[in-house]
Amino acid sequence: MSLAYTAERAQEIADNLAEVKAKLDETLQNKGASAQKARLVAVSKFKPASDILAAYEKSGHRNFGENYVQELEEKSKELPSDIQWHFIGSLQSNKCKVIAAIPNVFIVETVDSAKKATTLDKACAGAARAEPLRIFLQVNTSGEESKSGMLPSEVLEVAQHVVSTCSHLKLAGLMTIGSPNPDLENGENPDFKALNECRTTVQDALKINDLELSMGMSDDFQRALLQGSTNIRVGSTIFGSRPPFSKTAA
Repeated sequence: MSLAYTAERAQEIADNLAEVKAKLDETLQNKGASAQKARLVAVSKFKPASDILAAYEKSGHRNFGENYVQELEEKSKELPSDIQWHFIGSLQSNKCKVIAAIPNVFIVETVDSAKKATTLDKACAGAARAEPLRIFLQVNTSGEESKSGMLPSEVLEVAQHVVSTCSHLKLAGLMTIGSPNPDLENGENPDFKALNECRTTVQDALKINDLELSMGMSDDFQRALLQGSTNIRVGSTIFGSRPPFSKTAA
């Protein structure tokens, strides 16, 4: 895997990152006193490791998101160890051991059942990680059959399971992808509103007050920030369009 990149490519990525960050900062400034800090995850799936290194060295960026375990594993071995990796793809039980063994996985954003939480917890115990692995619970707020995630009505039960039985995991927040065509008639994205309501339910029941909200991507991250997102996932706006899916990446 080549880590070489051109000055032109590094500048292109740096400019794109700076533009997204400027929009992030402006949006939070416009939100005013109620604004929380928000993290920008640069989604690097199918992009060469050299692009990630360019963003790392040129822009000082550290948070990157990957959708496929094999790709994440390979890149984590090639790239600096202080990168904070976010796994944002569909979580498969048979891949949990691989994820748990990557020391600088910062968070798994796509835990969508109590069963998978238990499997990941056992994998983390076996990997002897230095501290509990952060996770987000993925919620299918739009009810689309094509999307992964638990129903909003299931979130509290799964959250209770994680907190009470998964000592090698840390419940850090909730995540949603949401509908590509939400009804914005009332001025709010209903998927983002639903995730906020799920967080309130969990925090009130479990006496937790610092759960994050991972919501918002390239097309809707500014609206997500206005509705309380603390973690946005932006890919093509930073790195450009992606090549077609390859089964070898899974």
